Amino acid sequence: MHRILVVDDDETVREVVRRYLSREGHQVLEAGTGPDALAIFREQRPDLVVLDLMLPGSDGLELCRTMRAESTVGVIMLTALGLESDRVVGLEQGADDYVVKPFSPKELTLRVTRLLQRLEPVILADEPELRLTDGDLIIDTRARTVHRDGEPLNLTGREFDLLAFLIRHAGQAFTRKELLERVWDWSFGDDSTVTVHVRRLREKIEQDPSQPRRLVTVWGRGYRYDREG
Repeated sequence: MHRILVVDDDETVREVVRRYLSREGHQVLEAGTGPDALAIFREQRPDLVVLDLMLPGSDGLELCRTMRAESTVGVIMLTALGLESDRVVGLEQGADDYVVKPFSPKELTLRVTRLLQRLEPVILADEPELRLTDGDLIIDTRARTVHRDGEPLNLTGREFDLLAFLIRHAGQAFTRKELLERVWDWSFGDDSTVTVHVRRLREKIEQDPSQPRRLVTVWGRGYRYDREG
């Protein structure tokens, strides 16, 4: 059982989401405002947060930014805004995923399940390596931690998955669509999701994010991870 915090000022939305998530065996916490959500988050430390973008008291972006600064909790953003720029802003503030309103409760439940599975610090039977290294970068796949030059990096679940996938396939270029399918398990989706996560990863693993040497752009193709040396 996982503890999931659902944050939305619409009580009907919270009720529907609670019902679907409870059927999956999750414990559901609820909040209708930003301050209430932050208080519950700090007291209960949920495994995942379903967060509405528009909230009274403080908007979802501000709340996401605060939670991301304090933890690596998984965040799925709910937004009634369909513009790509609005979705990108949410991802840039640390959200792992997003669902556009009006949404299918079944789709949201599936997104929750997949994100929770990826956040679990367990070793699968076919896990090829427990530790991935590249120079001063060390990835522990069991604990889902990353250290650079001895210092821990605060990566979100999706950032961790993307980095681990790319370093395992170092030297191979992938399109954004291929990364959506193989890292996010999405058969469809917004390619800008990958772009934002690559940008966030570069800010954490590169010496100079404006001139990346590890996570490089392959023009006309996508992205490739180059090991040091």
